[in-house]
Formats: sequence, structure tokens, C-alpha cells
Amino acid sequence: MSESRGIEAPWERWAVRFGVFLAMLILVAPGAWVVLTAFRPNIEVLARPAVWIPQNPTLDNFARLFGFSSEQQGLPVLQYFTNSLVISLTSTVVAVLIGMAGGYAFARFKFKGKGTMFLAFMLSRTVPGVALSLPLFIIWSRIGLIDTSWGLILVYLAVNIPFTIWLTDGFFRQIPQELSEAAQIDGCTRWQAFWTIEFPLARSGLASAGIFAFLTSWNEYALASQLTRTTASKTMPVGLMDFTAQFTVDWTGMSAMAVLIIIPALVLTFIVQKHLIAGLTFGGVK
Repeated sequence: MSESRGIEAPWERWAVRFGVFLAMLILVAPGAWVVLTAFRPNIEVLARPAVWIPQNPTLDNFARLFGFSSEQQGLPVLQYFTNSLVISLTSTVVAVLIGMAGGYAFARFKFKGKGTMFLAFMLSRTVPGVALSLPLFIIWSRIGLIDTSWGLILVYLAVNIPFTIWLTDGFFRQIPQELSEAAQIDGCTRWQAFWTIEFPLARSGLASAGIFAFLTSWNEYALASQLTRTTASKTMPVGLMDFTAQFTVDWTGMSAMAVLIIIPALVLTFIVQKHLIAGLTFGGVK
């Protein structure tokens, strides 16, 4: 009786597959609509009923974006892209380095107030970023960090470091401490044991922490829109607001720029896909 219950019926398998397909379809539909809108003329965006597949695909939206069209002046997309890349990469690298050190300390050492400090880091993640926009704006304006790249980098570090500490702490806890102790018995220093034994084993976890930190910084809008003012510091998500006017919205131009925002995130995800999957499943099998 128990064995028959453990056998999955064919209709159950197909029901699960259909449910997953339906859920993925719902999740992918908005993104697919944005990508298709980037290649359609504006008249199709306003058509009723809605036109899903572009009837007259065009690259004019991207041409207008970079100023290759006589219809409108181009936007400083390259400057926005450079700002986003510098801010995201800098905050990610620093957050991973600090998070790796913090996660290793929490996983390997015992010190006073360890539990309280770790809980404080985790509680900081519960505060929504938009709730911090006004206090940050007031403080940053007084110390001269408004409309600067360093101002955003510091904010993203504060957002990403608690998460990377929590994530790397879990990965280091999965690595047997006896491996490091055996290396130190063989003559390695603690640093050599970490670098040659523990770091390679936790590399997939660090890649996972890095990609999540990068995507958080790359896609963030709420804080960036409050702390940036000019082209010198605006990021790509904030640049999307350049397509809005008092009474109109350029949906095709906004969708074209959204595609440019999506592409680097997809490329980076595919590059570290192997490490990302390994990091997410690390420790799942004892």
C-alpha cells in the first residue's frame, strides 16, 4: 500500500509540468512584452486590441535612443551605462570581499556578541529601501554625497553587505573545519589554509553572492532616483524616466532602454551560471 502511494501517476506528472509551465508563462509574459515593444512602432503600442507580435519590426527605437535618428535628440545612454557599471561592479566587489571576511568570521570564530551582531545584520535587511530614501537624502546632502557615484556605492554596500555575510556564512559552515586544521598541522598558516583549501570550496557560494549583489545594484531604482540629479551620476534605471513627459510616455523608447538594462544582467548570469547553480545547491547533499 505504501509502495503504491510512492509511485507517481502519469497524470500527476503532467499536471505538475502544466502547472510549472503556466507559472513560468505568467512570470515571463511582462518581460516578453517589454522586449517585443522595443522592436515595434509606437502606433502598435497604442493599438486596441493589443498587438502581441510586432507587425512591422523596427530598430528605430534603438536608433532614436543613441541619436541616430532625426526625430529626437539622443540620450546619454553610454554615460548612464558607464555609471551603472562602475557603481555596480565597485559595490559588488567590495561587498563580496567584506561579506567573505564577515561570513568566515561568523562561521569559524567565537566572540562576544556574535549572535546579537548577526541578528542585527539580518534585521537590517527587513527595512525597505524606499523607507531610507528621505533620511539618506538629508544626510547625504549635508555631507556632500548627493549626485555622486560614491554616494550610491556606499548605499549599495550597506544594502549588500548583510546579505553577502549571511550567504557566505552558510557556505563556510558547510565546509568541514577539520580540513583547515589538517592544513595548519601540515605547516600552513591560517591564511594559507583559507586560500588553498576553504576559498576554492566556497568559490561557488561567493559567485552566487556576487551575482545577487550585482543585480541588486544594477536594477535598483528607488534610492538611485532620490540620490542622483545629473547625467554624471544617473544610472540606467533612473534614465528610464527621461522618456516621461507631463502628459505622455514614450513606451517604445523606454522599452528599448529596458532591453539594454536586461542584456548585461543576462550575459553575466550565463557566464557564472555553473557557479551560481553550484552555489545555490551547495550543502544540499550531505
